[in-house]
Amino acid sequence: MPSTEKPTQSAIMEYLAYKDIFHYRQNSGAMKVKHGFYRFSSMNGLADIVAVVKGVYYGIEVKDTKGKQNPNQILYQKNLEKAGGVYILAKSLDDVTKVI
Repeated sequence: MPSTEKPTQSAIMEYLAYKDIFHYRQNSGAMKVKHGFYRFSSMNGLADIVAVVKGVYYGIEVKDTKGKQNPNQILYQKNLEKAGGVYILAKSLDDVTKVI
C-alpha cells in the first residue's frame, strides 16, 4: 500500500494557502562537504510544515496512517509546546483543520 504522507502534506499546504495562512515547508537534512564530513542544515526533529496564525507558531509533522514520531520529533514537540507553540501530528488534513 502506498504511503499517504505526500498527498496529505500537499492537501495541508493547499488548505493553508486557501485560508491565506502564512506557512512554509520546512526542509531538513544534510549535505556532504569536504573530506567526507556532513553539514546539517537544521536541527533534528523539525516539523514538516510551519504555519503562523495570529502570532501563534504551529509545527505540523505529517505522517502516513501508520507513521510514528521518532525520539527527536517527540523532543521537538515538547520544546515547541514549552515555548508556547502548537504541535500537530497530522495523519490527515482533518487533523489540521480541527486545530487551525
